[in-house]
Amino acid sequence: MLEDTQGKVDVTFEDAAAQQATTTIPILGITDDMLGAGLVHSLAHPEGNTTGVSIFANELDGKRQELLLELIPRAQRIAALADSGTTSAEQLTALQDAARARGVAMTVPQVATPEQIEAAINAAKADGAEGLNVLATPLFFNNRKFIFDRTQALKLPAVYQWPEIAFDGGLLAYGPSIVQIYREQIVQMLAKLLHGTKPADMPVEQPIKFELVINLKTAKALGLTVPQTLLVRADEVIE
Repeated sequence: MLEDTQGKVDVTFEDAAAQQATTTIPILGITDDMLGAGLVHSLAHPEGNTTGVSIFANELDGKRQELLLELIPRAQRIAALADSGTTSAEQLTALQDAARARGVAMTVPQVATPEQIEAAINAAKADGAEGLNVLATPLFFNNRKFIFDRTQALKLPAVYQWPEIAFDGGLLAYGPSIVQIYREQIVQMLAKLLHGTKPADMPVEQPIKFELVINLKTAKALGLTVPQTLLVRADEVIE
């Protein structure tokens, strides 16, 4: 959680704890699904003291799974690395159903702490996974460097949440830019709050641009050839 310099607004990735701590200080958040998590009453009329940006995480996890299967079209088994404190059972079932519809089996190693990530990735590989969908959560974003190292050591192609992750060394990433969300949405919303606008009067915003970034350096390290159909659709290719 970050507090603005005037001490009037909390800016956070995860709002539930902040909501429990205060009902008066305005909370500005970036959340996977602000409405689904019960943080606001509606996107258009948040009510309460919370507003921010809701990033379509559940829908985009499914899109990233499609991209992963396009990257490894002959795969018969994949895995979804899930944060047990973030991803719902319903979301995991939907991802498994989508994989099954394409004739692909999917396992779901779940973790709750950074210390459990290595064992979960190792288990996915041991279970025969040919690709890994790293689901949306701050836990995996904050530990992305470790995930890069482990998946590369195991020659396990992986897809990630934020486009910036591919610039850091991830193989494939699709979603809204976290930098743009801050620069173009959060900063403007914060300015309104600091000028007295109430969170209840500020509709929850959503990303409007999504980027596909592919890191060919990482693909080479994995011994993987990226299909041309993906390369031509990429917003940026890192060579």
